[in-house]
Amino acid sequence: MEAFLKGNKKSQPELLTTRQQIVVLLSRGRYRAKEVSQELSIREKEVYDHLDHIARTVARQKQRLLIEPSRCLSCGYVFNKRKRFAKPGRCPSCRSEHIREPMYYITKLKI
Repeated sequence: MEAFLKGNKKSQPELLTTRQQIVVLLSRGRYRAKEVSQELSIREKEVYDHLDHIARTVARQKQRLLIEPSRCLSCGYVFNKRKRFAKPGRCPSCRSEHIREPMYYITKLKI
């Protein structure tokens, strides 16, 4: 958890909220919700609940929460137009449940 603390070792560190920790993590790279939940020791469902709020928050800071969409591992169908953050249950094309989870990351907008 030290990676998420602000300040130097001699001063009193300032703890970040769960959403702030998720923002820091997603700003550093691409993560699946399961990886975020393991890194922060929270439930995966909590991550999905936070992502909607994080998308709005980072938009005000000239950043954007991007989603690398889910993909069916059986037929290759890509879930490009999906609005929800959670992994889909099954592929609409082949009905397979073997689906790669979406990946999330935060990037700065180019002005």
